[in-house]
Amino acid sequence: MGRLAWRRPAFLKGKRKNVDYDALAVELRKLRETVAGVTDTVIAAVDGIPIISDVAESVDPLNISALAAANLGIARQAAEVTGQGALHQTVVFNSDGYMAVYAIGRIALLVVLGDGGLNLGRLLYESRPVTDRISSILTP
Repeated sequence: MGRLAWRRPAFLKGKRKNVDYDALAVELRKLRETVAGVTDTVIAAVDGIPIISDVAESVDPLNISALAAANLGIARQAAEVTGQGALHQTVVFNSDGYMAVYAIGRIALLVVLGDGGLNLGRLLYESRPVTDRISSILTP
């Protein structure tokens, strides 16, 4: 895989809780290893600033996080306007792969990129417990 990088999210600045980046890295790695076709993963603050990423050299986590935050923001508005409850995820279907974005409460998001062979059903099944664990790691 590519590089693993992390930074302290703004929503934790000045708070006592330290982020367990190792635990976050384990969650990203397990998701990639468990779900066929997952190529890259990023956890970002809801404002689009990456917290930790596990991506190939060709993937810029800053760009992916910014796009995912915009995607999530629009999808949240759609969920609110339609009165269909809280948003959980969005999935962008591309000709050669997928970008799935998962809400982690109101503070963060998880981006999962997958190739054309992504097992989307397995990703949808595995994502909920992963986002729950990530939320507990990030919540002060």
